[in-house]
Amino acid sequence: MTHTTTSSAPVLDVAKVRADFPALAQEVHGKPLVYLDNAATSQKPRAVIDAVSDFYKHDNANVHRGVHTLSVHATELYEGAREKVRALINAAELSEIIFVRGTTEGINLVASSFGARFKPGDEIIISALEHHSNIVPWQLLCERSGAKLRVIPIDYSGDIVMDEYRQLLNERTKLVAIAHVSNSLGTVNPVEEVIQLAHERGIPVLIDGAQALPHFKVDVRALGADFYVFSGHKMFGPTGSGILYGRRELLETLPPYQGGGDMIASVSFAKTTFNVLPHRLEAGTPDIAAVVGLGAAIDYLNGLGWDAVAAHERELVSYAVERIAGIRGVTLIGTPAHRAGVVSFTIDGIHPHDAGMILDHEGIAIRAGHHCTQPVMDFFGVPATNRASFAFYNTRDDVDKLAAGIQKVQDVFKG
Repeated sequence: MTHTTTSSAPVLDVAKVRADFPALAQEVHGKPLVYLDNAATSQKPRAVIDAVSDFYKHDNANVHRGVHTLSVHATELYEGAREKVRALINAAELSEIIFVRGTTEGINLVASSFGARFKPGDEIIISALEHHSNIVPWQLLCERSGAKLRVIPIDYSGDIVMDEYRQLLNERTKLVAIAHVSNSLGTVNPVEEVIQLAHERGIPVLIDGAQALPHFKVDVRALGADFYVFSGHKMFGPTGSGILYGRRELLETLPPYQGGGDMIASVSFAKTTFNVLPHRLEAGTPDIAAVVGLGAAIDYLNGLGWDAVAAHERELVSYAVERIAGIRGVTLIGTPAHRAGVVSFTIDGIHPHDAGMILDHEGIAIRAGHHCTQPVMDFFGVPATNRASFAFYNTRDDVDKLAAGIQKVQDVFKG
């Protein structure tokens, strides 16, 4: 679905890509849908929809637990998706890929299991950019263990202050947990440097990659990440699918997150012994169809070409920043040095919820609110923002319609 120009940069055939997404062909309030809420969840290509449907039509059975044909097929599909994830992020082995329901569950798994070793006086470092899912689990852990939460501040561009981070690192730091990409500002954090500085002190690092994988390819070994978590539904797969990557030597030390079926080797009333990785951290029947769909999403993304996706999105987001910033009465919230996927803004005198409702009547779907980043909103002194978030199937025409929609919002309030 890509073609190349005379330069070496691949070019995405966006019109062809859009035809793969049935939801994009619909109208909302009689207007063609302009879907700009991809940071909340992405639309799904027909290949993913068909993979889920075909599983339920032909292969529906539980995994790992049967010798009959359907169970064997289901297990092959499920474990085949694990290999697709491993290859996608360049993990060293399959045992390092843990299936979870999404980024939130992956972070909670680490907070519960890895966090079992924390004690009073230990410190966990996060950033002021984090989604609530990378704040609240650590707060709960601190309440249980007596550990302390330390926060890397941000500046008014929306970038973390690296000098402050360096000062926070000390002998009490037991974990750094930070987003790869901010869901509310689009800031791409310097995670390579964050990891390197932590590793110089022997401190492990968890990266929240929920907003990264939809936009560019990630190599967990090149990054040096100890844990990396992301969600399937934000990268064009089904809801209910997610990944926790962990280095095997770390995962081996984690006590089970949940007890139940499939995570055991043997059970008696006297003693239970646990299964090997990755199954020891995957209790109960998983969302098999969602995992199969995630595998199909990875195949689809690989087919597009990651370089083409990233190049298209960089140009599109740059254009969106230029167009939105050029509208009188509109203020961009955050101007980070490196941005992916997201543009947040406010409109003078108009609450984002009101703007979002008017834009919806123009067929334009954005997100209005605090985006589960209330500390970010507090820092910028706003109750909420309008957030336009992009995917590779969006176009300059979508951006132009958003700009026209913003002016329509202003016209309505001028009365």
